[in-house]
Amino acid sequence: MLMRKVPGFVPASPWGLRLPQKFLFLLFLSGLVTLCFGALFLLPHSSRLKRLFLAPRTQQPGLEVVAEIAGHAPAREQEPPPNPAPAAPAPGEDDPSSRASPRRRKGGLRRTRPTGPREEATAARGNSILASRPGDEGVPFRFDFNAFRSRLRHPVLGTRADESQEPQSRVRAQREKIKEMMQFAWQSYKRYAMGKNELRPLTKDGYEGNMFGGLSGATVIDSLDTLYLMDLKEEFQKAKAWVEESFHLNVSGEASLFEVNIRYIGGLLSAFYLTGEEVFRIKAIRLGEKLLPAFNTPTGIPKGVVSFKSGSWGWATAGSSSILAEFGSLHLEFLHLTELSGNQVFAEKVRNIRKVLRKIEKPFGLYPNFLSPVSGNWVQHHVSVGGLGDSFYEYLIKSWLMSGKTDMEAKNMYYEALEAIETYLLNVSPGGLTYIAEWRGGILDHKMGHLACFSGGMIALGAEDAKEEKRAHYRELAAQITKTCHESYARSDTKLGPEAFWFNSGREAVATQLSESYYILRPEVVESYMYLWRQTHNPIYREWGWEVVLALEKYCRTEAGFSGIQDVYSSTPNHDNKQQSFFLAETLK
Repeated sequence: MLMRKVPGFVPASPWGLRLPQKFLFLLFLSGLVTLCFGALFLLPHSSRLKRLFLAPRTQQPGLEVVAEIAGHAPAREQEPPPNPAPAAPAPGEDDPSSRASPRRRKGGLRRTRPTGPREEATAARGNSILASRPGDEGVPFRFDFNAFRSRLRHPVLGTRADESQEPQSRVRAQREKIKEMMQFAWQSYKRYAMGKNELRPLTKDGYEGNMFGGLSGATVIDSLDTLYLMDLKEEFQKAKAWVEESFHLNVSGEASLFEVNIRYIGGLLSAFYLTGEEVFRIKAIRLGEKLLPAFNTPTGIPKGVVSFKSGSWGWATAGSSSILAEFGSLHLEFLHLTELSGNQVFAEKVRNIRKVLRKIEKPFGLYPNFLSPVSGNWVQHHVSVGGLGDSFYEYLIKSWLMSGKTDMEAKNMYYEALEAIETYLLNVSPGGLTYIAEWRGGILDHKMGHLACFSGGMIALGAEDAKEEKRAHYRELAAQITKTCHESYARSDTKLGPEAFWFNSGREAVATQLSESYYILRPEVVESYMYLWRQTHNPIYREWGWEVVLALEKYCRTEAGFSGIQDVYSSTPNHDNKQQSFFLAETLK
């Protein structure tokens, strides 16, 4: 109205403004609004002011800032991060708090409180553990420890309160018995071999071995998570104190990359995620850095042995080879090392292994056990789901699950490999036992190793995410393979299984020579029992597990610990005088 009163002004529109004038006015107004509102965010930090104008953030529990893994940018709130914490439920799915997670560590986690003063101090630091990212000043790498712990507090399948009191009372008694076995194994080790790699129970002393490059205390570190899960507080604190005070990394020997990774780094990472104790994280990262020279090969495929003294990868001859189960069983731990250190080199090393394996031609879709780290070619066409190949396949399906089901590469590689295994290696004996044979250039060895008996549990674990029409088939296949492995135990005099068993000459699921008749406290068969029990609740798997407990007590328990035996077909077997660290880390768990 004011503009209409200006002499000589002729309105160009009902609002009294020509088009250019209207544009200038709106431009001025928008600039003013932007300046006023933007100034609020240039003032000193005030969460109150920001809450006026910013919608509340919905934080994904777990890692608040994640390392860039597998070439992906850091995850936003609406994206499931590729981190070690269990994935959040997808829209429409049940919240984890209302049901048991189908993908939890062996043995489950029932503890909800710190185990001692150091743990209480850890929990009191807020809800996170902070570690600065190298080269990323001001942006902390933040792991929400309490949120992670809370995701593990749900009841394990098979221990719910709605089961009848009578079976539960029996299960509790059995569980306490196994806990007593763990205490006995640990106390024997602590008394006669503390700080050594493993206990020799017959001679009541310790054993160092030559595959850890001078590192000590393999049993201590391998036992950490089992002690914690079994609520053995005093024993856990003793083990933690040893790691803090006596676990030194200034060693100079030659070490097995695979064994150091699964026993030491795996043990330290598990202990860190269960307790939040910084000492475990720091030691794991530093030890991981000492393994990196093993990858300095023409292809990036690591050698099996690394020299801690020279930093070389050893065995540099062109004819030597790397083993599938060894270089294929680094992915889980190395992604965690990147997550917890911010150093991308760990993830890059294992991503490159995947890249090489994806590109190389595979005979009939099968992965042979030996690969040249120099040429990148298969050295020989020997395929096994047991020793030399086993954990490569296990790490594929677990990488898929650990990523919150975002690692499609791992998923595709796993199901493609499983299909080839089923097509070319799977057999059914005349007696109706399903087994996975070994393949040598197209010729089958009709035997199955104890190490291959993990495959029943692995196939059961992966059945959930298979194509819908294959899920029931994989569950049945898992059950049949596990039944075969049970038969290898049931057909021995000790009710413990041999290192390898054959299907020929009318003999099935038995070893045919003494060199394959030994049992060294291995976990693979009871591991499959556990997976099948969790999936089916069929009580037969608990019964089979208890049979193993009774056999261990009768034939493997000695005055000063547990020992492997040299012949499972003898009711008076000779002991091998070695309490393997994985007996505490896996079998008893």
